[in-house]
Amino acid sequence: MPKTTIYHNGRIATNSTPYFVEALAVSDGRITSTGPSAELLGKRTDATEVVDLRGRTVIPGLNDSHMHPIRGGLNYNMELRWDGVPSLADALRMLKDQAARTPAPQWVRVIGGWTEFQFVERRMPTLDEINEAAPDTPVFVLHLYDRALLNGAALRAVGYGKNAPDFPAGEVQRDRHGNPTGLLIAKPNANILYSTLAKGPKLPHEDQLNSSRLFFRELNRFGITSAIDAGGGFQNYPDDYGVVSELHRSGELSIRLAYNLFTQKPKQELSDFQNWTKITKPGDGDDLYRVNGAGEMLVFSAADFEDFLVPRPDMIPVMESELKAVIRHLVENRWPFRLHTTYNETIERALNVYEEVNREIPFDGLHWFFDHCETITDRNIERVKALGGGIAVQNRMAFQGEYFVERCGAQQAKRTPPIRRMLEIGVPVGAGTDATRVSSYNPYLSLYWLITGRTVGGLSLYSQENRLDREEALKLYTMGSSWFSTEDGKKGALAPGQLADLAVLSADYFSIPEEEIKRLESVLTIVGGKVVYATEEFSKLAPPPLPVSPSWSPIKEYGGYANPSRETVGASHSRALSAVRPGSSTKNHHVSVLGDLGFWHLGCDCFAF
Repeated sequence: MPKTTIYHNGRIATNSTPYFVEALAVSDGRITSTGPSAELLGKRTDATEVVDLRGRTVIPGLNDSHMHPIRGGLNYNMELRWDGVPSLADALRMLKDQAARTPAPQWVRVIGGWTEFQFVERRMPTLDEINEAAPDTPVFVLHLYDRALLNGAALRAVGYGKNAPDFPAGEVQRDRHGNPTGLLIAKPNANILYSTLAKGPKLPHEDQLNSSRLFFRELNRFGITSAIDAGGGFQNYPDDYGVVSELHRSGELSIRLAYNLFTQKPKQELSDFQNWTKITKPGDGDDLYRVNGAGEMLVFSAADFEDFLVPRPDMIPVMESELKAVIRHLVENRWPFRLHTTYNETIERALNVYEEVNREIPFDGLHWFFDHCETITDRNIERVKALGGGIAVQNRMAFQGEYFVERCGAQQAKRTPPIRRMLEIGVPVGAGTDATRVSSYNPYLSLYWLITGRTVGGLSLYSQENRLDREEALKLYTMGSSWFSTEDGKKGALAPGQLADLAVLSADYFSIPEEEIKRLESVLTIVGGKVVYATEEFSKLAPPPLPVSPSWSPIKEYGGYANPSRETVGASHSRALSAVRPGSSTKNHHVSVLGDLGFWHLGCDCFAF
């Protein structure tokens, strides 16, 4: 008989009825019952395992409807994460120290998850500062989708000198003598950034396995138990899926992944999908690792990359014909699909194509959806509803809201994206981050944005009409996201029959001050009844620690997300974002580093050594 575990004495948010219960029982990877502690404990036997939750708040495992964990895992151990770092001075110090320990020919890479508005200084690093911090080791710093900063060593490594090539959709900035300065600018898309980044060394296979395991455990640290992988540039199927497939076969995958297939070459999109529909199909795999469908890139002519520093790009005239050929093929083969769409103008043209195909071959309940939809109109939300589609929203505005307001005005920003209206019309909505190259993978930054309407830098974007309460936001990150992998009813609630995916939180999500939401973590994360992450009073349940490879990895020194401490040095929150008292307890297993504002935590190292 499968072993039964009873978790009791908690405040368990079920996303069901009743909403809060004290206890739940798990057997064979699924929830078997919920209710009062006394009732469930009264049914235990000598073989039943019992876990006291000690009054902690429990939520269903979080499910990011749009991120890039497969690509993120392959590169995690090479990346210096500035996610959550409170000051530019600290970020540059990390960069300098990492450059000193990084051996040739490796690079120091800061790849997304940060914004200058998180820093006390409220500014970007300069090229002079990056060159001073790392005069000899190549450095590549990616900022959202709009630019990358390369030091002199990196320019030499990628071969960008006076005769550096011109890019059709990007700019290599030059000084008055024609020499590249180190600034690469995306105009209008990020191909120049990603193609340059792709010139860097990759990790060996064994290190990629370790890197992926560490990244997935980092996601578990925040209570993430599922993610829908949206593919990505330079993420080729099936070659770049070998590592995660190997982890799945060996039982070392600690997060559920449903993955979409992302076409890689302009004008070859239909050929890619014709090939993929012959060799695989949606649903291939199991509840832990499975094919989800097509996208987020369906055709390059429909890709309106979001860069709010520049005007909205117009899609080229062939968009409709190219998109129709791909959509027709996918619907004929019953493949769910997703499409990256930032602007309403792109959505309008895509919907015209979808409606035309639907008249010829009915979508008939196929789970298709748009991603992002920052400026979608009410009328187009209604058209999405009529075709049975959904909208996956991400907190990109939390990282770029200041830019959007400067370009389009605060009034337009009030409904960018119009999440409340989507819900009122009845469109399925799932929450996420678009991590790791735009926003951070920390889900509580996204939940904070949904609830408060504020950016990472503190700018208030939304009035109350376009904000969610805490239960609504949590449902979008759990039950809502399950629709987007055609798994609604299977996960997203802590109810009998559903998958036993849950997170025990460091504080009560439902009652703590709004600013504290950003600093939540999980102290116990469970996937299918199996403990994948544990700390604090649950440390004895933790899986074995993972070493970090290679030995020079930034993750070994700094961990991942630099979560602000709950203790401050007596300054205002904005000035002491993550400072803690020197000599304070380190029972959280965080690395403390002396920064300009005092000691601050660099993230959990409980699995790193």
